Amino acid sequence: MVLNTTYTNKEHIELINDLVGKPFGFVQSIKMKGIGSKRMIIEGTSPNMKQYLNLVADVNYANLELRPLGVLIRINKGLKNYTWVIPYYQLVIYKTNGSSIHAQGRFIHFRNSITFKENKAFFDKLLDEKVKYEAQYSILP
Repeated sequence: MVLNTTYTNKEHIELINDLVGKPFGFVQSIKMKGIGSKRMIIEGTSPNMKQYLNLVADVNYANLELRPLGVLIRINKGLKNYTWVIPYYQLVIYKTNGSSIHAQGRFIHFRNSITFKENKAFFDKLLDEKVKYEAQYSILP
């Protein structure tokens, strides 16, 4: 689900906290060596995500934030901010000439640039958190 988070809305905060958990505490985020990515350049999106991007030939940016039960993708469109809320059980990541994040019938493809390479440690952390989450619900012995 994509929410307009330009202005603080109590209902949106409660909805995000219900879906992906409350933000990590200060001490926990220091232990994890950060819970947010640097901004990355969006190269392409699915047709149902085009409305959240700049229409002119501007560069579109997004950054990711880890939560205990999922991830938030924050997209900047001019002066507006949109947040795509993805629980871990819906998250799929593909590594193809950059990286693509797929969920809920949508996707965002990030360009393979210097900023993307700087975020390699963040993506490793994201995959580790997803594995920890899925291990809780493992039915295999």
